[in-house]
Amino acid sequence: MLKKATALLVVGLSAATWISCGATSSHYVFTTLPSTNQIVVFREDPNSGVLTTLLNSPFTSGLAPEAILLHPSGKYLYVANSAEDNISLFSIAQSTGIITEVSRTPTGGLSPVLMALDKTGGFLYVVNAIQASLSIFSFASDGTLTPIPGSPFFLGVSPTGMALAPSGNFIFIGTAIPSGSIESGQIEVFSLSAGLPPTLVGLFPTGSNSTASGLVVDSTGSFLYCANGAGGNSISEFSITGGNLSPLSGSPLGESGVSAPVALLIDPSGKYLYVANQGSSSSASGNLAAYSIGSDGGLTILTLSPFSTVKQPTSLAADPNGKYLMVGGQAGSLEVFLLDTGNGTLGEVATYSPGAFPSSIAILQ
Repeated sequence: MLKKATALLVVGLSAATWISCGATSSHYVFTTLPSTNQIVVFREDPNSGVLTTLLNSPFTSGLAPEAILLHPSGKYLYVANSAEDNISLFSIAQSTGIITEVSRTPTGGLSPVLMALDKTGGFLYVVNAIQASLSIFSFASDGTLTPIPGSPFFLGVSPTGMALAPSGNFIFIGTAIPSGSIESGQIEVFSLSAGLPPTLVGLFPTGSNSTASGLVVDSTGSFLYCANGAGGNSISEFSITGGNLSPLSGSPLGESGVSAPVALLIDPSGKYLYVANQGSSSSASGNLAAYSIGSDGGLTILTLSPFSTVKQPTSLAADPNGKYLMVGGQAGSLEVFLLDTGNGTLGEVATYSPGAFPSSIAILQ
């Protein structure tokens, strides 16, 4: 049986985000290693996808860093230290990729594990797992964080996934609601207004005997997808109207190849959805399921899906140029795939060993 705590920490962390930031002649890949309190940094060859570990890497972080995000400028990095209850701010040397810690800001909650960034509005959202709360910070051009009045805000139920609408007007938080001997997945939706406490819009079920794990919203803010892990073995599809969620026809999808999905990613083109199937703890390998996304938001599984990966994939990231997809594995691997934008097919480039389990991945272009 998979460790429940591990499943909680990786869903949505990493998952499923890509960021194109300030101009730089090289691409850099940053990944958190919770078990060693470190951040590993790679230089990426944008033409081949090949990674090279920086000479000074790994870099020391706070205790148990779980999530990692880039500031919109590309000059700073945010890291959620789950065992210290704070957020580290690192500066990034644009010419070398070397990171230097600048400060640590308390979240006001316990065990921050999920983060989302509103690049336009200038707010950082942090979910605290143990306290079940949402911390909200404004951020400045130098990356400095300032909590808004009243932060953190109580959620009521332990969070297991998070996604932010592209508009920054709504935040979607996945949970698992105990129901007898099983759990039922649920998504809490909150409306957001600059600098004000979040307002609950509604609660929307994702499926019985499941956990609403990795969440992702398409670039138009019209559709939300949820990985129903820990027994659900399916993907829920919703249309979004004013923050309210309506299941699409045929949702949730329970393809035979979907096994304990924990992370979702939509590629930069917006045409494909990738699913990290963690599978069982006894599984010798994992896989990525891949779907095309229709104009109505419906998912159609690709002909060659699923694609084999290293054991138990749990975190996903896409290079902003759309050519490469990166997968973090629970066994301590970072795998790079070439993404064919014409048909969504994945081809393995190489597998790397960052030294421990990479819980979250960020890529700077």
